[in-house]
Amino acid sequence: MSADAAAIRLDKWLFYARFFKTRSLAAKVISAGGVRVNGARLSKPSASVRAGDTLAFPQGRRVRVVLVVATGERRGPASEAATLYEDRTPPDEPAPPAAPRYDKGGRPTKKDRRAIDAQRPVEKE
Repeated sequence: MSADAAAIRLDKWLFYARFFKTRSLAAKVISAGGVRVNGARLSKPSASVRAGDTLAFPQGRRVRVVLVVATGERRGPASEAATLYEDRTPPDEPAPPAAPRYDKGGRPTKKDRRAIDAQRPVEKE
């Protein structure tokens, strides 16, 4: 194998490592300038990555940071894809405590009012 065999297209690697469902989705994120390789922003899906490169890219609502461990040869099962990288994404911040819930004080709903009326004694005229 030559030295070029150790490098792989960025969009292919993101697809092989199962970060994106399709290669064209990976290419779209790269073209939008959303991927950084070793700190440099890339906009070409054909850029090469090698083992040892660090990638940062958005995935959902978080930014993933991964170290490329291997280039891979195919898009295999998730267990195989997990061997292609080392996840260095910082842990998510804990969610803020939930706001206090409204305890139904105040004006009753129509259903509540019917239940109250059913408990009252019936007045005779």
